[in-house]
Amino acid sequence: MRRGWRNGAVGLVLLGLAGAVGLAIWEPLAASSAVAPPEHRYDSVIARDRYGVPHIFGKTDPDVAYGVAYAHAEDDFATLQEAVAMARGRLGAMIGADGAKVDYTLALLGARETAQRDYAKQPADVRALLDAYASGLNAYARRHPGEVRLAKLFPANGEDIATGFVLRTPFFFGLDQTLGALTGDKPLPREDAGATPDSPDPTALPATGEAMPNGSNAFVVAPKRSADGFTRVVSNSHQPWKGPVAWYELSVQSGTGWHFSGATFPGVPFPVLGHNETLGWTNTVNRPDLTDVYKLVTNAEGTQYRFDGKWLPLQARRVWLKVAFGPFVLPIPKMAYHAVQGPVVVNKSGAFAIRYAGADQLRMIEEYYRLTRARNFAEWQKALAIQGVPATNFLYGDAQGNIAYVYNASFPNRKPGFDYKHVLPGYTSRDLAAGTVPFAQVPKNVNPASGFLINANNTPFQAAGAGSELNSANYSALLGIETDTTNRGTRAVELMGQDSSISAADLERIKYDTGVSRLSWAVRWYRDVAAIDPKGDAQLSAAVALLKRWNWDFDGKHPGQALAAILLRTGQKWHYQRRPELDPRDALLKAAAYLQTHFGTLDPPLGTVLRLRHGTVDLPLDGAPDVLRAASTWTEAEDGRLVVNHGDSFIMFMTWDKKGRVSSQSIQPYGAATTRPESPHYSDQAPLFVAHKTKPVNFWREDLRRNVERVYRP
Repeated sequence: MRRGWRNGAVGLVLLGLAGAVGLAIWEPLAASSAVAPPEHRYDSVIARDRYGVPHIFGKTDPDVAYGVAYAHAEDDFATLQEAVAMARGRLGAMIGADGAKVDYTLALLGARETAQRDYAKQPADVRALLDAYASGLNAYARRHPGEVRLAKLFPANGEDIATGFVLRTPFFFGLDQTLGALTGDKPLPREDAGATPDSPDPTALPATGEAMPNGSNAFVVAPKRSADGFTRVVSNSHQPWKGPVAWYELSVQSGTGWHFSGATFPGVPFPVLGHNETLGWTNTVNRPDLTDVYKLVTNAEGTQYRFDGKWLPLQARRVWLKVAFGPFVLPIPKMAYHAVQGPVVVNKSGAFAIRYAGADQLRMIEEYYRLTRARNFAEWQKALAIQGVPATNFLYGDAQGNIAYVYNASFPNRKPGFDYKHVLPGYTSRDLAAGTVPFAQVPKNVNPASGFLINANNTPFQAAGAGSELNSANYSALLGIETDTTNRGTRAVELMGQDSSISAADLERIKYDTGVSRLSWAVRWYRDVAAIDPKGDAQLSAAVALLKRWNWDFDGKHPGQALAAILLRTGQKWHYQRRPELDPRDALLKAAAYLQTHFGTLDPPLGTVLRLRHGTVDLPLDGAPDVLRAASTWTEAEDGRLVVNHGDSFIMFMTWDKKGRVSSQSIQPYGAATTRPESPHYSDQAPLFVAHKTKPVNFWREDLRRNVERVYRP
């Protein structure tokens, strides 16, 4: 009897172990391998400069794209693998619950299906570029199998790369915030306010507005406004300093005339901002209302919805999310729905359909590529007119002296008589219009009389100074163009407008400015904080007195700057997110307590508090959230230091002289090999970055030859 019990217990243990092993290995066994791109021998050369930045050469553009993938994998293969896993719906199996949320979004938006349907329809040169890039990733994976994080992840193919574009592009105008609100029991973003769904969901998508577009700056100066008659463009996009949307600097050059220096993202086979010989541009996040939410009328079973007097089937499919928990991967089922308006999220408040800009198309890939190959303003505008990139400002300059600001957005066609800022009735087609507003109607400010243009995530009606601004009355309210201002935008127009002859040094000084404009939104916030009643609290009284002595700057040289920086970050949480003002007394109480607890004083030097840390590098920073020298977000270290991880990231100064010849300088917060601690380029740019210095881009071959570190074929 006892032996039988023991045998049974052993059997249960073995069964449990077998189940555990099964959970640990079932996902890669069940995963299907992708079809590799067509066999092709790519002829690429990678030249690394003294900062490890790759300059990729090839006879053809696909040769170059292959080298782009290989070079990037050498520096950050871990993140590139996440980009591939995301496109395959396997990110949850790689990184856990947060990845599973992305996998669900992939299914909900039908991004993979879009790529599978339209990939063969793309121009042949675009497909060749994507296949070559995937082949470069595959080559690196074959040669470094020990670095591969997930079985059957490779080979990747061009459809995988295309899928990544379809999935990620809408997040740059905030679609993730709407999805996060609908699935996670949160109010909709302000432009979609009017419904408050309330369904707690363990797979709810996060609203990532604080993590994604926290800011970007762009400055353009025409010859007539510059001190030396040169054209200048400053790219100062603000992105996280590592991860899936961190900038990667590179230069590309092919035998067919493709020559471009700038930066790209993991999973993208070409630069998406920077310059070629004759023109250049940069991007900043814009925030038009590009998402329409419709509440459906469904039957009791939730299987049909009412539309134009008829009951239509609510399309539904079960999605099995693979979620890593330690060594195990668990399958979690979730339903993905779709209606005539678009993807549908079902929660306790009902069923909500979403229509968003740029949905269900691949045109953004060709558009970005054509932009890099444009030779003049007309060709560049023709590429933008593809309207594949659903949102993001473009600020442009060229060798001919043209400057332009295009408020790029794929505005959905909308019908008068409906309030698209609120949830719309989903039972009728009367509030639903197909298509996109033509490119000719997209706001553009071209060669303004002021001779300069800026954007810092502020309204496009504040960009060129008095007498040169676009008139908001000329644009329909149905476009949903934001009227928000930022301190950065207000300050940039203020500083540029005061300087009638902007030199290279002037522009550099403006870009690194650490001041708060007395005309900005922040004035109200600081006024409200300084006006609180301490009610006998000695620490609050001292904090108020210190704030009143603060000099409205964050240069790291004056009292009160650490306290003011923490308060400005709190202000950003409500101002940039379009939320009601937070309690100023509570904000000051928390900021003062934090500084006193960790530094023993309310007034530590700003550089003692604000730090750049990467590996063994630990350096003081200046700046703050929403100033032109941006330190947008940070993490609180164990020693109380605020370690910046988002803000000024890839910075590029581009200049065309009077003869039309381009030169450029750039800098990154860390280095080219951000995830390779053993590399000398892991953090070698950090000392320059904190000192407001740059390095040469080495765009021209003769410059590169003098600064080359190594040359090899991948």
